[in-house]
Amino acid sequence: MKITVVQNRTSPLLEQLLAVWEGAVRATHSFLSEHELQQIKKIVPQALAEVPRLIIVETDHQAPAGFMGINGQHLEMLFISPQERGTGLGKALLEYGLANYSINDLAVNEQNPLAKGFYEHMGFVEYKRTAHDEQGQPYPLIYMQPGAKN
Repeated sequence: MKITVVQNRTSPLLEQLLAVWEGAVRATHSFLSEHELQQIKKIVPQALAEVPRLIIVETDHQAPAGFMGINGQHLEMLFISPQERGTGLGKALLEYGLANYSINDLAVNEQNPLAKGFYEHMGFVEYKRTAHDEQGQPYPLIYMQPGAKN
């Protein structure tokens, strides 16, 4: 496993990350319709290009196998390819972000209980809920911050 801070966001890399994103979302976001997924997919490349810190994780199996984006101390995104879920890559990325960028909050879809459980396992606790996501869609968000370690 290799964690790298991306300096050069090339088109081929962004295409690979979009594929990771799509695989992860299809595996975990069953609440999205195909139309909604395709609409969101259109804005993901811009989000990947603009997030201040983009960090990837690579394995022998797939490069990249996952990524996270950080803005200040806020975790904007963390996605792991479905083939690599449960192998510790998400934990490694989050620990890297906590150690190097002092991540102090994140938002997770309420309808993605596996992600919420992962963050709780990593010591995050809920501090706020919203009825809609940041685009105003009816997808409740749970905002979390580091709390007591489990």
